[in-house]
Amino acid sequence: MAHAPQQQKSAWPASLQLLLIILLHSLMPVQALERLNYPLHSDGVDPEAYARALLIAALERSPGRYELQPTPEPMAQSRALLAIEHDSKSVQVMWTMTTREREERLLPIRIPIYRGLIGWRVLLQRSTDAEQLAQVQTLAELTGFNFGQRHDWPDTAILRANGLKVVTSQNYSGLFQMLAAGRFDLFPREVVVAWQEQAHAAERGLDLSVDPYLLLHYPSAFYFFTSRKRPDLAADIERGLEAMIADGSFQRLFEQYHGETLRQAKLHSRRIIELENPDLPPATPFSRKELWFQPEEIK
Repeated sequence: MAHAPQQQKSAWPASLQLLLIILLHSLMPVQALERLNYPLHSDGVDPEAYARALLIAALERSPGRYELQPTPEPMAQSRALLAIEHDSKSVQVMWTMTTREREERLLPIRIPIYRGLIGWRVLLQRSTDAEQLAQVQTLAELTGFNFGQRHDWPDTAILRANGLKVVTSQNYSGLFQMLAAGRFDLFPREVVVAWQEQAHAAERGLDLSVDPYLLLHYPSAFYFFTSRKRPDLAADIERGLEAMIADGSFQRLFEQYHGETLRQAKLHSRRIIELENPDLPPATPFSRKELWFQPEEIK
């Protein structure tokens, strides 16, 4: 009777086989993280640490895929917009106020990262003029003042569309020096950064203060934007933000960065002057009430 051939035993002990498998896996190429560049703010100053922290947290919902870093040199907003529009290797993502034109050129993630607070503006002024707005009640009364803005900020067009006189500069930090020197009277700033900017100006020897009486408001949204050629990246950011909204971490991060400032601002006790925003895209998601801040939230 023929005997079945015996199965040949491995010449490798089981422990060595396991070690070989581990070694082979360690030698396999690891997929590199995609580096996402965002435009460094002027002069290396970053008044938007919250936006960066929010983006990092959203991208962490797509683990092992992205690494966020600033551009090596400061980049003007207009230049960054152009780089993203053309899917340049220099910049892949940025955060800025939306406009009709920007939503046509770039791909917006329509979740307002500051919950609409970018449209709530307090006014930086020279400390020697601290009472100049004490009696101002209407938009018409503001037409006697000169306002400062950067030339490529959407706010410039908004202020002018509402009949206000605007002096522009190509340099962000230079605007604070221009205000201190009397080149204009008022510098509308986002509630979330005004006091930080005032403190930074004081370190440079500029005697500026935040007006305690008025609050300008116009409907607006600050979004993350990517190239229209990167719907994959936009989808990952949107998915991460929606997950943060759902589990409450979006609100907690917002409170962590802005709660103290909003209490200091006392928005509920200020006189609100409403401005129109003729450049607001119709797709702005105002129907999602959970995305938008209201001044009575924090007192």
